[in-house]
Amino acid sequence: MPRKQYETELYRLQTELVKLQEWVRAEGERLVVVFEGRDAAGKGGTIKRVTEHLNPRIARIVALPVPTERERSQWYFQRYVEQLPAAGEIVLFDRSWYNRAGVERVMGFCTQEEYQRFLHQCPIFERMLVEEGLLLRKYWFSVSDEVQEQRFRKRLSDPTRRWKISRMDLESITRWEAYSRAKDEMFVHTDIAEAPWYVVESDDKRAARINMIAHLLSTVPYGHVRQPDLHLPPRPPSTGYERPPRRLQTYVPDHAATLPDATRPAP
Repeated sequence: MPRKQYETELYRLQTELVKLQEWVRAEGERLVVVFEGRDAAGKGGTIKRVTEHLNPRIARIVALPVPTERERSQWYFQRYVEQLPAAGEIVLFDRSWYNRAGVERVMGFCTQEEYQRFLHQCPIFERMLVEEGLLLRKYWFSVSDEVQEQRFRKRLSDPTRRWKISRMDLESITRWEAYSRAKDEMFVHTDIAEAPWYVVESDDKRAARINMIAHLLSTVPYGHVRQPDLHLPPRPPSTGYERPPRRLQTYVPDHAATLPDATRPAP
């Protein structure tokens, strides 16, 4: 997708996301968006664009770490329930309870009994959420093995993105078919009418972001919320305040001034 076209449409969609946020706040709605998919499929980048202009007090990202020993002894869904939104909130799960059907299943981090129990309980759990009035949307980001490998190589060579790849991510290359089978079985049990899965083709990151956001907006019946009329008040006249001398305060060094002049042609 051409960058200019992408940026134009992304800004339009982000403007609509702000309207959606205000509708959620005003109507006391509760929106949950689940992001799942292959490693390096573009989930994180899409979440970043969704929340870029939203109020973090209304829209928050949940990316839970490995469960503690105490959490392992709880009902599996319990720590996710604690993160669900209250009225007027949006929660985006950067991976979710579906860890059990994916990485835990493939890597052997759960027992067969725990896995089967999850497949039985998950549709029940999600129907309960929908019956409770939560708006639940589930997106699976699909990426080809060739593109995934390209993105892994870029992460390994980019110091700003090196943290985004782990030994577990690299292991997914050798277990590609196992993850595919796990995903197929997960869909059989959890692609339900009340909370269907929506697949996002993400070899083209820009198109994937646009498609996912546009689809989310199309599935929520949000409306325009009238904003209060705000005007800047006139600045009152000075009452004689004088700023303290600069030497009495500690300022951040002007690192920018030490950089080469960008307007000056290179020698």
